Amino acid sequence: MAENNTAHPSFARWWRQVLFVPLMHSKWLTAAAKARLTAKVTSAERGHRGEVFLIIENHLPIQQAYHMGCRERAIDLFSEYRVWDTEENTGVLVYVNICEHSLEIVADRGISAHVSPTVWRAMCDKAVAGIANQKTEESLLELLDEVGQVLRQYYHLEHDPAGNELSDTVVYLK
Repeated sequence: MAENNTAHPSFARWWRQVLFVPLMHSKWLTAAAKARLTAKVTSAERGHRGEVFLIIENHLPIQQAYHMGCRERAIDLFSEYRVWDTEENTGVLVYVNICEHSLEIVADRGISAHVSPTVWRAMCDKAVAGIANQKTEESLLELLDEVGQVLRQYYHLEHDPAGNELSDTVVYLK
């Protein structure tokens, strides 16, 4: 999504990260939930040449939280996990920050040429609303389906001979 990616320095954001207690907020992310999310990523990647990558993080890194917001963190992770490094530039990162109650989608330039940032933002907003209603896993499963549908719309392919370029396993950063 093309937008201003610069977060304003924030002591409030930094304090939220410092005071965040993961055990109180991450109980929903059981081994079974991770397996269901991983299976949904695999399912979302069928029928097109795109790649979907899901990262769930408890909180922003404390040393960076004053200057870095969730959007900047998502962009950094997009690079770090090489989501941009797909043959047709169709990688899509779904980033969830539990502490900030934030969800970001970072799409590579291939798919961004077709999908408006407002579409990605609407998908994020819908999922965040579900998360706020204590339906975190269900909201993420639905979001992954929607991302897969968008990729199928622009990069449809019955059989993908190139295979899976990125791991489907959910990355959980504690």
